[in-house]
Amino acid sequence: MTPARPRILFVTGKLAEPALRRVLADLAPKAGFDAEVAVLNITVAALLTTSWVARHLPPTAADRLILPGLCSGDVNEVSRAAGVPAERGPADLRDLPEFFGKPSGPPPGYGGSDIEILAEVNHAPRKSPGAILAEARHYRDSGADVIDLGCDPGGTWPGVADAVRMLVTDGFRVSVDSFNPDEVDAALAAGAELVLSVNGSNVAHARRWHDRFPAAAVVAIPDTPTDLDSLARTADALRDLGVKHRLDPILEPIGFGFAASLGRYAETRRRFPGAELMMGVGNLTELTDADSAGVNVLLAGFCQELGVRSVLTTEVGNWARSAVREFDLARRLVFHAMREGVLPKRLEPGLVLLRDPKLSPMGEEALRELAARVTDRNYRVFAERGEIHVFNGSVYLHGADPFAVFAELAAADPKLDPSHAFYLGYEFAKAVTALTLGKNYTQDQALRWGFLTVPEKGHHV
Repeated sequence: MTPARPRILFVTGKLAEPALRRVLADLAPKAGFDAEVAVLNITVAALLTTSWVARHLPPTAADRLILPGLCSGDVNEVSRAAGVPAERGPADLRDLPEFFGKPSGPPPGYGGSDIEILAEVNHAPRKSPGAILAEARHYRDSGADVIDLGCDPGGTWPGVADAVRMLVTDGFRVSVDSFNPDEVDAALAAGAELVLSVNGSNVAHARRWHDRFPAAAVVAIPDTPTDLDSLARTADALRDLGVKHRLDPILEPIGFGFAASLGRYAETRRRFPGAELMMGVGNLTELTDADSAGVNVLLAGFCQELGVRSVLTTEVGNWARSAVREFDLARRLVFHAMREGVLPKRLEPGLVLLRDPKLSPMGEEALRELAARVTDRNYRVFAERGEIHVFNGSVYLHGADPFAVFAELAAADPKLDPSHAFYLGYEFAKAVTALTLGKNYTQDQALRWGFLTVPEKGHHV
C-alpha cells in the first residue's frame, strides 16, 4: 500500500491567497505533499500574530502547519491551538520551493575538507607570550590546524623555544618560519613539527634536522620565485635525505607575477604529481585592496582542484581580519562542490557577507495594503525599491533620504519622544545600509553579514 502523503496547512491573508495557491499547485506534487490553505480574515499576512492566528484557525486534519514568515509571536501558541506542529515559512512565499526543496542547514555530508590551514603569528619575537597564546587560540577557534611562528630576519629570537613549548603544552601543532638555523634548531627541539622554509641556501641544514628530529617536515621553496628548477633541485636533495617535505612554488601579488605564479603551481603539480603542495595565500589576501572572503574562496577552489593540501595565511590587514575563518569555510565549500560534482552555490551562506543571496521585497501593492490596515501607533519600517517606508495608523511616509523622511515624521508626530526617535534613527540607519548594499531589511532584526552576523535583540518601542 502506498503511504499517504503528508498534508500541510498553509496560513495566509486575503491579499496573498491567489499567489500562494499558484505556487502550491506547482510545488505540492513535486515536493510530495497535499496542500491545504487557510485564508484568515485579514488582508495582509504580515500583520498576523501567533496569538491572533491561534484564536482564528479553522479545524484542520493537517499533519503540519506553515505560518507566513513575518508572522510575529510564539509559534508554540499555534501548535497548541491546532494540535499539529507549526513553523514559520519564508518571508516571501516565492521562496517556498527552496524552503521545501532543500532541508534546513547544510546538505548531508557537508563540512569535510582536506586542506590544512597554517595560521601565522606575524613578528612573534616582538610579542609577549600572552599575546602569542591569545592569537594562537583565536586562530584555532577560527579553524586553523597549525600555528606558525613568524620570526624576524636579522637576529636570533631567544624565546622561540619557550613560545613553542607554551603552544605545544596548550595542544597546538606548531611550525616555525625562519631561515635562521639556530632558531629552527631550538624550535624543533621544543616540539615544532614543520620548518618554513628550505631552499638552496639552507638545504644543508635539513640533514641535521632530520637526524635529530626525523618526524619533522620542511617546506621547500625556489631560490627565486620564477626558478622552478631550483625548487626541483631542493626537492631532489630532500628526497635523497629522506626528509619529509612539501613544495611551495610561491604565490606572488597582483602586478608582481600573480598569473605566472599560478601557472607555476600547475607546472609543479605536473612535474611532481605525487608531491604535497602548499600555498601562502596571505600574499594575495594581505596585499590586495579587497575584502578577503572572496579572494579566499577563489584560492581555495584553485588549491582544491590542483591538490594543494596546505595553505599559510594570517590576519594582519584589517580587510583580512577574519581570513582564517573565511578559508576554513571556503575549504569546506570547495571540497563538497568537487566531491559531489555540484556548483559551490547556495551551500555556504556564511561566506556571503556584503550582500544577501536573494532579495525578498513585499512589493508596492502589499506594502500599501499593509499600511492601510495598520491602526495602532507603532511604527513599521521597510526598505524597498531604493526608499525607506515608515508608517503607523495615522501616517505613511517614504523616501530615499532618511533625514528628510525623519523630518516629515517629526512634523507629523510632534509628540515623538527621544527614545522612540533614537530607535527609529537606528532602524533607518540599518534600512539605508540594506538599500545601499543590496541586503534584506527586517525591522528589529540584524542585517545578515554571513558568519559575522551578530544577532540583534529587538528594542521596538
